[in-house]
Amino acid sequence: MQRVRFAGAAFAASLAASLAVAPLHAAEIRTAAQEATTPKFTSLHPDRKTPIGGLCVDIMRAIERIDPDLVFVGDQTWQPLVRVEAGVAHGQLDAACGFLRTREREAKFTYIDPPLYSMNYFLAVRADDTVQVNNWDDVRQLGDQGTVLVAHGFGIVRQLEKVGGLKIDSGGRDAESNLGKLVAGRGRFFIHRSPGIQAEIARAGMQGKVRVLPAVMHTENFYMVVSKNLPVATIEKIRYAIVRLNANGEIGRLLSQWDSSPENTR
Repeated sequence: MQRVRFAGAAFAASLAASLAVAPLHAAEIRTAAQEATTPKFTSLHPDRKTPIGGLCVDIMRAIERIDPDLVFVGDQTWQPLVRVEAGVAHGQLDAACGFLRTREREAKFTYIDPPLYSMNYFLAVRADDTVQVNNWDDVRQLGDQGTVLVAHGFGIVRQLEKVGGLKIDSGGRDAESNLGKLVAGRGRFFIHRSPGIQAEIARAGMQGKVRVLPAVMHTENFYMVVSKNLPVATIEKIRYAIVRLNANGEIGRLLSQWDSSPENTR
């Protein structure tokens, strides 16, 4: 019951945050809701359209409370990840929430330190697959029978390439398409972060067809990234707010709320 109450609180808070009205004379920071990134961004309505909530929406509202001169706009509009990346890189968007750090992205964006939060990555397999995996060596030993499915364009692709010796298939557009490939036998594993992986399994209607292995395969920090065209003063305001939210434990509390949602628990 306590877990359900936390879930309700998280969704209620996101709903209220998503409908908040921007104060007058605030500097608008253009962003977008990234598709297929639950729980960073998730629809709070059955039609999967608006209102849009999620961990990143909650974090942006928390930043605005720290500094009312900062107002994020556009978080109620869905965009695919590749479009969000291009928007920030070319200055059509000012910021994006919850990005992994890669060398390629560092060339295109400014990363704000400290990181917002960290998440663990897990492997999902077909429910009838008896494979046991404790580390990447176990996956490597499977050779061609150990293909790892991962969403195209996501930062974790580069991290898997750094692991080395893995057979990676990053052709799937999102979690749903990759889970479909997994069930169809077109890959042995699907890697995704938690919280989030169970929500994607539920959204794809794969409960009972897919199971999540218990081993933590990878842990990554996630950051707020901003356009290199954003004024330094604005970047510093965002950085200060993130430092404050880390120091007072607010981001940790928000992450725990989304992690305790039934659809997000491992």
